[in-house]
Amino acid sequence: MHEKGTIMVNNVDEYLVQLKKELKYSDPALIQDALSDAEEHLRTALENAKKDNPGIPEDEALEPIFEKYGTPAEVASAYKRIETHLRPILPTLREPDTRSFLARFFGIVADPRAWSSFVYMLLSAITGCVFGLWALFGGIFSLFSLILVIGIPITGLFFLSLRGFAIIEGRIVEALLGIRMPRKPLFFQKGLGPIEKFKSLIKDPYTWKSLTYLILLFPLGWIYFGLSGFGFALALSFIFAPALELIFHLPLELYGTDAFTPVGMLPIVSLAGILSIILILHLAKLIGMIHGRYAKSMLVRKQPDYS
Repeated sequence: MHEKGTIMVNNVDEYLVQLKKELKYSDPALIQDALSDAEEHLRTALENAKKDNPGIPEDEALEPIFEKYGTPAEVASAYKRIETHLRPILPTLREPDTRSFLARFFGIVADPRAWSSFVYMLLSAITGCVFGLWALFGGIFSLFSLILVIGIPITGLFFLSLRGFAIIEGRIVEALLGIRMPRKPLFFQKGLGPIEKFKSLIKDPYTWKSLTYLILLFPLGWIYFGLSGFGFALALSFIFAPALELIFHLPLELYGTDAFTPVGMLPIVSLAGILSIILILHLAKLIGMIHGRYAKSMLVRKQPDYS
């Protein structure tokens, strides 16, 4: 048994348990990154040590590895310090907004979180198509391929691709919605055979949550794009209606029909367009907050107990 400071550990799993305890109350995405990094480093170093010195007891091989990597308390402290410098660009505000209603309503135009959420809603049409269709049709193809021997590796590769897409989507969510998401891929233990790897992927709830999230991203992406893209375009047509109708003689198109607006109504139409953009930004900010929490609940893995 190896003693490091006040921590008693004699294998990698016990180290990870202690590290998880030290990171208690930290952001779940931070815990996932820290545990994944630690497990990858420790297991890889242990594997190399056994190759260099076959027959060495595991606890003796781990002793210098633990000393070099640091105690769970030291590693946890280092991650917490680094986290303060690597927070999302647009962190979620925790203090209530004490401004007046009008200031909050019209101030949304200068809110970067509203605009970044708006951009996410536009971008989700592309990511929803790419990620969602891959998850849907890839899942169907993998399912039918299981009737053949080659279906197991095909399905395994498909599940691994889901983890890659989940990381990419998480980085987009963090950058545009300000929600801390995992920044490192999950560690996959080396040395496992194809069947063991396949079973591990099948049993991991994270695999199925990622698959569900990516499939649902397809319809959600188009809903978001419709609310943001088409809504914003319609609002702009209202704002510029006076110039379009009086200067360029272009009628306002509504419900598939062309109609010129009475001249006295044009200022009101423009004002309605401005208010529509403000409402769209409020809606985008709200959707961004909800979707960010949803993404975190689906794309952050519930950490194992290593027992």
